[in-house]
Amino acid sequence: MKRIILAASLAIASTSSFAAAPGGPDCGWGNMLFNGSAGLPTHVMASITNGTSGNATFGMTSGTNGCSAEGTLSYGGQRFMGMAAVMDEFSEDVARGEGEALNAVAVMIGIAPQDRDYFAQVAHQNFSEIFTSQKTTAEDVARNLNSLMSADQRLNQYAS
Repeated sequence: MKRIILAASLAIASTSSFAAAPGGPDCGWGNMLFNGSAGLPTHVMASITNGTSGNATFGMTSGTNGCSAEGTLSYGGQRFMGMAAVMDEFSEDVARGEGEALNAVAVMIGIAPQDRDYFAQVAHQNFSEIFTSQKTTAEDVARNLNSLMSADQRLNQYAS
């Protein structure tokens, strides 16, 4: 069950991780069909249209359908948004210094594979700074973890 929740959290985080849509803002038949429309329902329908037919992927590879792969992708959301779903597992893993949830959070925030063991070690050594009380929220943990990474010479490149 833990793995299912963890996988779902990462899937949600990864599907909403781009501020600019891959292929560009005008990419795909969904954008063509709903051109000029606004609001959540039309954005969802455009995304479904693009995703189910695969036309955005085709457009990016062929340079058609208003798509381009030349732009730089960026992320404008919250990097730690999936943490709330795995807080219990994450706190246990940080206390142990290893585990799936700890590794998943490292992946979610973009820590390179060669730095993940070090990240786990630093988090373990600073457990009380990350989890300051039993009522610590996911937002508190994210803020505390980010501060900890900012202060670390090797991990500061991953801090936001």
